[in-house]
Amino acid sequence: MDQQFWDDLYREKNQLWSGAPNGLLVAEVADLPPGQALDLGCGEGADALWLASRGWLVTAVDISPVALERATAVAGDAKVSWTHADLSTSALPEGTFDLVAALYFSVRREPGHRAVRNMLAAVAPGGTLLFGHHDLTGHEHDHHPDFNPEDYYSPADIAAMLDEDRWTIVTHETRPRVNMPPEAMHVSDIVLKARRK
Repeated sequence: MDQQFWDDLYREKNQLWSGAPNGLLVAEVADLPPGQALDLGCGEGADALWLASRGWLVTAVDISPVALERATAVAGDAKVSWTHADLSTSALPEGTFDLVAALYFSVRREPGHRAVRNMLAAVAPGGTLLFGHHDLTGHEHDHHPDFNPEDYYSPADIAAMLDEDRWTIVTHETRPRVNMPPEAMHVSDIVLKARRK
């Protein structure tokens, strides 16, 4: 699931995603005061644009230039900084973001956990990490043959890396998806929401 994979996937359709903000994001972030937000794996930009419309200053990151071109095309004058980066090789500004959102964002396991540590370090003191993933229970064999879910970090993996002296886990649960698209196979999400002390 490298840049080539995502570029090819986006080129298969004129629009890959619905264009609506993720229901999980809306549910979990609506009551947070706006500040600096980092949207990891921003895709075609719906989540970033929703955050910007609510007063957030958003840095939206994706590995696919094709996705970022589409996001930029619909963004208008929204306060979003569109950024091409691979989290496993690119550094993020540390302690900067009041919200770091990584929803359905596939982070490949690696020695040293560079990408995850990068993501966690970007959360400002008092800031929120929101990491959401599909619950694959019952769908273990429904994925692409070249994709093994065990090769990627789960919300439980991320939760286990949160030092309780520096983090408070607010939510870590499986729940029905919010505003689920009609074509969706996964009906539940695993949600991890944590606050940096």
